[in-house]
Amino acid sequence: MSPDQLDLAFAALADPTRRAILSRLASGEATVTELAEPFDMTQPSISKHLKVLELAGLISRGRSAQTRPCRLETSRLKDVAQWVDAYRSLWEQSFDRLDTFLQSTQATSKKGKKHALK
Repeated sequence: MSPDQLDLAFAALADPTRRAILSRLASGEATVTELAEPFDMTQPSISKHLKVLELAGLISRGRSAQTRPCRLETSRLKDVAQWVDAYRSLWEQSFDRLDTFLQSTQATSKKGKKHALK
């Protein structure tokens, strides 16, 4: 995934309305009208969100008679997840080091209290 594509995907995912649209599409295709139902906004506003998602490659729109059903493009989401996952080991290593440090601090603290009681 190119840096530009990744930027578009993260920019699209930054908006809660667009994330809600993706959540809805995870259960299957939907028309613009169906996607607009739960939101207090106009269809043109929903269409703008859909264009952002489509530009980012997170959804695609087909043609079926007079409707244009939207569908989730899971391959692009997989690309985003793989990018994030590459940093998971760094986070886990940091948490492991923090855990080791906290355990050693607690052990030192307990030793200090035993000596203070004598």
